[in-house]
Amino acid sequence: MNALSDLHATLDPSRKSWVESANDSASDFSIQNLPFGIFSDRRHGQQDDARRVGVAIGDQIVDLAALQAAGLLNVPSRADVFASALARDTLNDFIALGRDAWRSVRIQLSTLLARDTATLRDDAALRAKALVRQADAQLHLPVQIPGYTDFYSSKEHATNVGSMFRDPKNALLPNWSEMPIGYNGRASSVVVSGTPVSRPNGQLKLPDQERPVFGACRKLDIELEMGFVIGAGNALGEPVACADAEAHIFGMVLLNDWSARDIQQWEYVPLGPFNAKTFATTISPWIVTLDALERFRVAQPVQEPQPLAYLRHDGEHAFDIHLEVTLRPQQAKQASTIARTNFRHMYWTMAQQLAHHTVSGCNTRVGDLMGSGTISGPTEDSYGSLLELTWNGKKPLELREGGTRTFIEDGDELTLAGWCQGDGYRVGFGACAGQILPARREG
Repeated sequence: MNALSDLHATLDPSRKSWVESANDSASDFSIQNLPFGIFSDRRHGQQDDARRVGVAIGDQIVDLAALQAAGLLNVPSRADVFASALARDTLNDFIALGRDAWRSVRIQLSTLLARDTATLRDDAALRAKALVRQADAQLHLPVQIPGYTDFYSSKEHATNVGSMFRDPKNALLPNWSEMPIGYNGRASSVVVSGTPVSRPNGQLKLPDQERPVFGACRKLDIELEMGFVIGAGNALGEPVACADAEAHIFGMVLLNDWSARDIQQWEYVPLGPFNAKTFATTISPWIVTLDALERFRVAQPVQEPQPLAYLRHDGEHAFDIHLEVTLRPQQAKQASTIARTNFRHMYWTMAQQLAHHTVSGCNTRVGDLMGSGTISGPTEDSYGSLLELTWNGKKPLELREGGTRTFIEDGDELTLAGWCQGDGYRVGFGACAGQILPARREG
């Protein structure tokens, strides 16, 4: 078999694992998935300096450094740096090994974890070293993020916002249908799922007052997004062609671009979002590779007018990723599902976003994070923000255990989930969750 056929075999829907929890059709982490992350083992009181590269399989994490030390995992072409890359506290060094290395590791793991492969399955001592229950692990931010850019690429979302705050007949600005609109976000405040988020303070312009006041955000919101992580950068002055862009992407995460709508409304003219977006962005801890998503490719929406030449690509470049958002008040026992949508609705593709981002000569680096922008579908229950779901607070949402929401209240926990549904298996992203803490006191 050659490398491509070996890679294709990792996507076989009939492949099962001896890690039985991975064979549950509702598990995000099937053997067809094998997402990468950074973890530390909490069983033995290990500290943060014990962080290392892991891969999720069912309810377990595979410690790649343990497999490499046992001689079961190797990348001969990068043998001089492979072992050290697996012991790092971020994935950046592993990602920098290149796509051939990522694929080689995926193929080897898929074989080792397959139901009929006895090598690791029947070695109890090695299994005890190499497998850690997710319940016994601490998950960490998977990459060091040199730069973060957030796009605005859902036509439904942009139309809803334009209709809400401008003329519904001219909801989209003229440039929106010509290029992927984006802004440079704040990489330093990207946090991993489970990290609490404090309600931001800032300037608010109240309708009945001439000047702004300073205080806690009153319209705190989520933005249901996906993000992609750069796997191969480009040099300054050398754009990435649209046709080549996916080869520069390591994988995808869930992303919640927390947004202070009232701060944003006052500050965004003339230069766009600033403090309304910089206080926190939450991502899921597992990065799902594009290879794992290959079977879920679908056609992107028809683009009219036809994009300029540098934004054109042949084939299918959207992905059928089901997405959900739940909200759980602090005292509630059960969460309320407030939105269901799909990544396939995105008007501008990841390849087009990266091509446009670099067309001026902007360079990217391994670990750079690119957010899709809020993902909204065509129906009211498929909108990806409370701003849209409640139409700026005019249509409160009814919660499962009583009460309503227009925007997020202190103590609320918001959780994003996403998965591709195969025949008897899932390729999922795990949870992307955060609870809102009260604003810090002034002074």
